[in-house]
Amino acid sequence: MRSPDYLTAVGIGVSDLARSADFYSRVLGMKETQRFHLDYMDEIVLAHEGRNAVVLMHWTDGSSPNYAGNPVKLVFNVTDPATLAERIRAEGLEITREPEAIPGLGGAIVCLAKDPDGYVIELLKLPVAANA
Repeated sequence: MRSPDYLTAVGIGVSDLARSADFYSRVLGMKETQRFHLDYMDEIVLAHEGRNAVVLMHWTDGSSPNYAGNPVKLVFNVTDPATLAERIRAEGLEITREPEAIPGLGGAIVCLAKDPDGYVIELLKLPVAANA
């Protein structure tokens, strides 16, 4: 029997592959699972415990893709948004919404930050009842 279809990864273009890989692994705790060197780009795949992944893509073909200010949001389910917000802030990166409970989301704690290329990172801690 075939398993159901599901999203495996989301790819984002990054201006500095090494810096972004360092951020996602050291600051957000992701692990590198694969690297690809294609004729036109290099990619690093990072994931949490084999779950959905982020693919960092850097074009090497001489093109000039727009890496900054793209309307992308990556949502991470986390246990401690405040600690991660401080780690992101320590990297000199922007926190655009401090961690706080959102009544319209059943009390989930939400923090918004930016990664090294300005992509929005949402740190989400679900209410205990939602995790049960």
